[in-house]
Amino acid sequence: MPTIVNDVIDFRPDRAWGARDLMEIDGVTVRLHWTDQPYKWHTNDGAEAFVVLSGQVDMFYRLDGEEHCVRLSPTDMFLAEVGDEHVAHPVGAAHILVVERKGSV
Repeated sequence: MPTIVNDVIDFRPDRAWGARDLMEIDGVTVRLHWTDQPYKWHTNDGAEAFVVLSGQVDMFYRLDGEEHCVRLSPTDMFLAEVGDEHVAHPVGAAHILVVERKGSV
């Protein structure tokens, strides 16, 4: 039976970056996150799709040791590959859909 998710905007866990596991597909998780706090700098150990659903997120990333930043708005995506170093800083509160290998940082 299909699942309809129509309460994304109402999702608010008890802590920043809390998540609702939506589904797993062949070892890949689809998770809904809410946050109003920055994450931590990390380097991907697998590919990641980061989709802003509501709010805005400043995504900082490093290329060849140089730091860059892009502001993501609803429907914008940040696609990271293995080894990509980045950190998300929401501008206020944001809902984010993250698709990545199960157990990835």
